[in-house]
Amino acid sequence: MKALLCKQYGLPDTLVVEEVPDPVPGAGEIVVDMKAAGVNFPDVLIIQNKYQFKPELPFSPGAEFAGVISAIGSVVTHLKVGDHVIGSTTYGAFCEKVKMAASRAIPIPKTLPFDTAAAFILTYGTSYHALKDRAELKAGETLLVLGAAGGVGLAAVEIGKAMGARVIAAASTPEKLAVCREHGADLTINYSTEDLRERLKALTDEKGPDVIYDPVGGQYAEPAFRSIGWRGRYLVVGFANGEIPKLPLNLMLLKGASVVGVFWGQFVSKEPQHFKRDVQEMFEWVQQGKLRPHISARYPLAQGAQAITDMMNRKVMGKVVITA
Repeated sequence: MKALLCKQYGLPDTLVVEEVPDPVPGAGEIVVDMKAAGVNFPDVLIIQNKYQFKPELPFSPGAEFAGVISAIGSVVTHLKVGDHVIGSTTYGAFCEKVKMAASRAIPIPKTLPFDTAAAFILTYGTSYHALKDRAELKAGETLLVLGAAGGVGLAAVEIGKAMGARVIAAASTPEKLAVCREHGADLTINYSTEDLRERLKALTDEKGPDVIYDPVGGQYAEPAFRSIGWRGRYLVVGFANGEIPKLPLNLMLLKGASVVGVFWGQFVSKEPQHFKRDVQEMFEWVQQGKLRPHISARYPLAQGAQAITDMMNRKVMGKVVITA
């Protein structure tokens, strides 16, 4: 099979596509013929050895995919060859065949397109876990989403709207904000041209947002937190900006506010049944039209390095996928 391989740590242009042996499933594993795989910002980090998980070289990046089961292990009974599934892994999805633990595969309807399914699990799973489980977002509350046109950001906009919140989307260009409005944002802030704190005061009658969803970090974290409402919840989702912000602890005291960590990968590992319940609930929302993954580009496996480059250079709105 062909695989996109990281053989040395570096930028995406160091990745290569090579033939490697087909995987063979262990007793509790399956092999899935990958049809589409989602590209996410952790893929940019993991190939540079900057991510929390540090696989041994060589490895294939890619953490979410959809496809068809082609082989199963001897003790796997709840799945069969030919089933359509989505899977989440830390790495290893950017190849024609993916081996994974059968327990981490989730069956999907055969009517669901593979690219939609592959663009779904990590971004929507992260945002659903963040807003429902960690923030306990309630209908009628105000949600601010930073980096709102990215994969997890746009998912947060849609999920927040589906949960009945008033959603403020913040992004860096008019084009990105237009996409946010198409996906349900009630109000928008262009933080390249507008003062974030002043705009939030105006949009919330100086009360501030109840929940802030931050997958970006960097320079906007502190002004966003200074704007948070009483008993607000600040969700730390990631640091796409590259800079891990430092927040003064007195701000939490003065606002009666909480800083809440969101580590979706550990949640999936430690609470698998809760995770599967979340996925089923999200699929119901997809079927109801409440969630609409926005796929801005599709790349063949041979152009996988370009897909990761575009993610790194902030050229992606919503999701991009790699197809095999």
